[in-house]
Order: sequence, then structure tokens, then C-alpha cells
Amino acid sequence: MPMPSRTFVTAAANVVANYQNILVTRPRPAVTLVTLNRPKALNALSSPLFNELNQALALADQDKDVSAVVLTGSEKAFAAGADIKEMQSKTFADVYSKDFLANWTALRSVRKPIIAAVSGYALGGGAELALMCDIILASPTARFGLPEITLGVIPGGGGTQRLAGIVGKSRTMELVLTGRHFDAEEAERWGVASRVVRTEKKEGDEHLPVVQEALDMASKIASFGQLAVQAGKESVNAGTSNTSSYLRKAKLIVTLALDLPLSEGLRLERRLFHSLFATNDQKEGKHRHYVGYFMMERMTIDVVSSGMSAFAEKRKADFTNS
Repeated sequence: MPMPSRTFVTAAANVVANYQNILVTRPRPAVTLVTLNRPKALNALSSPLFNELNQALALADQDKDVSAVVLTGSEKAFAAGADIKEMQSKTFADVYSKDFLANWTALRSVRKPIIAAVSGYALGGGAELALMCDIILASPTARFGLPEITLGVIPGGGGTQRLAGIVGKSRTMELVLTGRHFDAEEAERWGVASRVVRTEKKEGDEHLPVVQEALDMASKIASFGQLAVQAGKESVNAGTSNTSSYLRKAKLIVTLALDLPLSEGLRLERRLFHSLFATNDQKEGKHRHYVGYFMMERMTIDVVSSGMSAFAEKRKADFTNS
């Protein structure tokens, strides 16, 4: 994967430049802050964004002067989902032959700790991205969910596997098969989030309270030896690694999450996700533009295409189980 052609840090602002979809800064000694930056699309996770994210994280991982990373989005959306505009025309042959979403797993190879500071929507791929991080801090406005079922598919970026390992089979089945959202309080209670940051933003604060808390935590981690921190992360991850037609596949993948090692479960989930691109339900489901993805407060944004007519016509998707 090519690195950015020109990556540099400006001494005055501690800004790492040359990215189009993310912002990378060094707000604290030894701490890198990565901010998803597609505001018009509510930080929809396009392939270009994820490529940049992987590049930035790889650079931070290789940088001896970086000890911890904070990943965040905007106040309204950490990331509202994968980019439906990018996915809507894909076929099974497309996603299978190119192993679509396989590059999402690169984040888990980063050895330095990553703290997700989640405010607003973290849905679909956004929830999966947060679950890939080592620690999640949530603002009171955070809303999580895996609503892919409403589009005729299932989560394909690790959601079924990682969530089942945290909240258990029954609750994961409910969330995956109904697509319902859950709020910050539930996330904290279930162990999805380490905690909810309830302090209010003060005048003059550069960052949201949840980001400020994440930076404080990252600085605390960075005060310790990198070798011990990385060994601690590796040890914890080692201990947690086992943990209609499309409705049947969604149920199957959640069940297998409890039986397979994480790496195998992730591969199976991705393959089942790919297979659903060969169904009529996926073709119909992509027309149902889910509110939690790319239309917030009934505000249309750039990623909505003319193909998503069902939502615009205010009709339900007509799933035929084929």
C-alpha cells in the first residue's frame, strides 16, 4: 500500500498534512490524533478514506516518537456507516474477487494502542471501526448500531464477530437481526464502551470532552514504556480472540462467532457478506436508504444517489427472500 507522497509535520500546529479524508495531528507529546474528515458524508467510510487511515496508522505505528493513537470523527458522527454510493453497484464477482473490506483488518495489526473517541453516530462500518479499537470512550450523544439487515446484507467488517465476543450471542442476535441502535448508556453498561464522558465542553476548549478525555488517557499510556504497553495490548487481545436467506446467514454468522477463532470468524463473515451481493434482496435493500446511515434529520447529503428511490418515495423495501 503506497504511503502519502508528501507527509510532514508543521512545527507550529503539529499538523500532519497531505490527506484528503482524514486529519492527522500531534496535539500531545507521543500522541497522534486521527480525525475522520468527510463532514458532508457524515464520515462515510469510503475506500479512499480507509486507505488513508491505514497509511496514517502504519506511520504512527512505525514512529518511535508515538506511543498511542486517538481516533475520532465529528460531534455529529464518528462514522455513519460504509459508503453506500461506493457499494451500490457492486456485484458478488466484484466483492469476492477483490476481497472487499479485507483492508479493514489492517487496523488490528497496529501494535500501539488506539482509543476511539465516539460522538454521535457510529453505525454499520462506523460501529465496526470503533470495535476494532482497543478502548472506546463515548459521549452521551453516541449511538451505535449494525443496521445492515435493513439493506439486505449483514455486517462485513467484523461487527458480528467482535460484538458477540463483548455482549454475548443473544444480544448480538437482536442487534444484527433487527438493526436497532443502542445508546451510550447501553454501550457502557454492556462493556462496548469503557465509559461515557459526561463532562460538558468549556468555552475555549479545542476538542470535545470525549476527545479531550481520550487524549488524557493516551498521554497517561504514553508515560509508560512502549514495550510494556504493546505487550499488554497483545496479551489482552490474545485472551479475547475466540470469542429469510439473508436472515439465515446473519443468524449463522453470529452463532459461529462463538465457535471460531477471531481471524477465521472475520473471514467467514466477510465471505457471507460478499455472497449477499448475489441476492435480489441486496439489490432491493440498497434502494432503502436507512436513516442511520446517510440521512440524518431528514437532510440529504452528497452520497445519496438516484438509485435509492425507495427511501425517497417513502416506501418499504420489498424483500423477496431471493
